[in-house]
Amino acid sequence: MSRTAVSFCSLLILGLMASGSVTAAESDDDKALAEVRAKIDAMFDEIDPEDVDVSPVDGWYTVRKGSIVAYVSGDGRYLLQGDMIDLDSQVNLSEQARNEGRREVMSSVSDEQAIMFSPAEVKHTITVFTDVDCTYCRKLHSEIDGYLAEGIEIRYLLYPRGGPSSRSWKTSEEVWCARDRNGALTAAKQDRDFETNKCDASTITKHYMLGQNVGLTGTPAIVFEDGTLLSGYLPPAALASRLQLIQQAAANN
Repeated sequence: MSRTAVSFCSLLILGLMASGSVTAAESDDDKALAEVRAKIDAMFDEIDPEDVDVSPVDGWYTVRKGSIVAYVSGDGRYLLQGDMIDLDSQVNLSEQARNEGRREVMSSVSDEQAIMFSPAEVKHTITVFTDVDCTYCRKLHSEIDGYLAEGIEIRYLLYPRGGPSSRSWKTSEEVWCARDRNGALTAAKQDRDFETNKCDASTITKHYMLGQNVGLTGTPAIVFEDGTLLSGYLPPAALASRLQLIQQAAANN
């Protein structure tokens, strides 16, 4: 056998050996992940195995449920909650994970499950968790024509902060059961009477739970298309500028 043939065979054997090592390493990694998933699944009823995945740090795994992000050690013993920041890139990795979670949650909500205010030409779409009685929710809605003029489509989800026993909850159910939900929402925010009907108002409970899942702390709470959560009010022009910056950043990545 020639030297060339020997060299080629040697390289081939080394390549196969390296491939086998990678496969074994991947197998070990998969096994470790499966073990952590099984332990977390057994300890927390609300966490599913697929909610646990690899993290940017060796020996730790990410636990993500909606916008809730935590980290668990490779042996499944230690659980850590807090922001993980990549100092080299100056990126908050935990917030990125939260945004991804919120994006997934919002993608599960169809337009038929929201109260839609849409411009003739849609440039941006946001989801707004609103309470019919909160001051800044009312201020935001009082400028609805301004948002529409900026090309911003608003998907309203009803979030009565006081919970199921509050007056806001009852009003939210009446808004949802109205034939004209858009008109009813506007009237409710202006303390005006509106026509409503009897209907299955369980959607309010669904909206409320969605708000919990995205991690809102108050209303209005605005979720952008990239999953970013903004707590509070922004006037139409400022919100349009913010959305434009996010859109440009996404186009550059």
